[in-house]
Amino acid sequence: MKYKINSVFLSKKQDIVNMAKEKTIYVCTNCGQESSKWAGKCPACGQWNTFTEEIVHKDVQPKHAMHGIESTRSKPQYLHEIVSTDEQRIDMHDEELNRVLGGGLVEGSLTLIGGEPGIGKSTLVLQTVLRLKDRKVLYVSGEESVRQLKLRADRIPHPETDCMIVCETSLEHIFTHIKNTAPDLVIIDSIQTISTETIDSSPGSIAQVRECSTAILKFAKETGTPVILIGHINKEGSIAGPKVLEHIVDTVLQFEGDQHYLYRILRSIKNRFGSTAELGIYEMRQDGLRQVSNPSELLLTQDHEGMSGIAIACAVEGVRPFLIETQALVSTAAYGMPQRSSTGFDLRRMNMLLAVLEKRVGFKLAQKDVFLNIAGGLRVNDPATDLAVISAIISSNVDTEIESDICMAGEVGLSGEIRPVNRIEQRIAEAEKLGFRRILLPKHNLQGLDKKKNKIELIPVRKVEEAFRQLFG
Repeated sequence: MKYKINSVFLSKKQDIVNMAKEKTIYVCTNCGQESSKWAGKCPACGQWNTFTEEIVHKDVQPKHAMHGIESTRSKPQYLHEIVSTDEQRIDMHDEELNRVLGGGLVEGSLTLIGGEPGIGKSTLVLQTVLRLKDRKVLYVSGEESVRQLKLRADRIPHPETDCMIVCETSLEHIFTHIKNTAPDLVIIDSIQTISTETIDSSPGSIAQVRECSTAILKFAKETGTPVILIGHINKEGSIAGPKVLEHIVDTVLQFEGDQHYLYRILRSIKNRFGSTAELGIYEMRQDGLRQVSNPSELLLTQDHEGMSGIAIACAVEGVRPFLIETQALVSTAAYGMPQRSSTGFDLRRMNMLLAVLEKRVGFKLAQKDVFLNIAGGLRVNDPATDLAVISAIISSNVDTEIESDICMAGEVGLSGEIRPVNRIEQRIAEAEKLGFRRILLPKHNLQGLDKKKNKIELIPVRKVEEAFRQLFG
């Protein structure tokens, strides 16, 4: 009886010790801020309702493991002693993807590709790895079965390739498969489905995503094997999971586009080995994604004769110029409050341009509905499209068409001036290549330009009123 009581007492004592090793914390899903109590608003990033509960297990470590002084594998070096070499890159046999990555996939890098469900992330990655004939690829799928991936691969024309597919969600098992196959490239689809046994939480939680991505990064850096992670995005449009995931990886690519349109945009949000101003354009087809080498010809409607509210803008994304069609519709407000709607263009910037038109030019648009659309389902951030936006709005307001052989590029300031834009020579060359005869551009950009070598007529404008006189007489 005494032994029984002692055993019960010891088991209770052990439970108390185990409970002391566990701690409940609240982690912000947006920035990764930790707190001992739940809060409605994160004090670090200011977002509301982002704290989730996580259980932290603290394992008791021996003292020699806590003091890692003798286990350091590197030593401090002077800056002049470090030898800098060019990064070894892998040709992905995809010009658009290579451009966004900065010239190819860097060996030992960790790349994250995010996008909405069904936008084509898995199709893009699968058709890319199927073209790598000289590389052994391990495709780890945590969402689809092997049969589903086989059906998708059969729709994509590809040569014989050395690509292996495994369906696994355990991180420990994934590392076992990597050790047995020794691949040159690893694809994980998706990071939100992978979990490790060291963390007692569900897959996709903050702790699981953080621990799994950290372990994968350590593997990529130690072995020199590049890893591509596929991730989901939340309703705000950012990568799902903690912000620490974006800090861990080397490159973050965003695959975006409207599912009702054929075009997809691959943007670089973060790139430690290249520029973040590049983008790639794809066209969705039944047999996969096709590279769009000349997007200007596809984004322009060929016949808009007699149509008002259409202006052609010469935009630049990264170092790549292309011409896009800006459409506007201005009508009398049917209700008391006028509507302002914008697709593919920043709504706040459109409201600013409307205020400039009313204050500086004298067009009364306060009691009218204004709708703006960038044709093709694209989203542009180039401020040089301001001149085309206000021209399309005025064209719709006065119901007068803009001639089809003229395009424009210029940033509109708050005082109504046309501010200069960058890469003006590339914009002019792109407009001339597509057969435009005239281009409106800021007067300041004419400094240093050789007008004789361009067949297109350059029309410099200094204010918004001058641009409207050139367009509408």
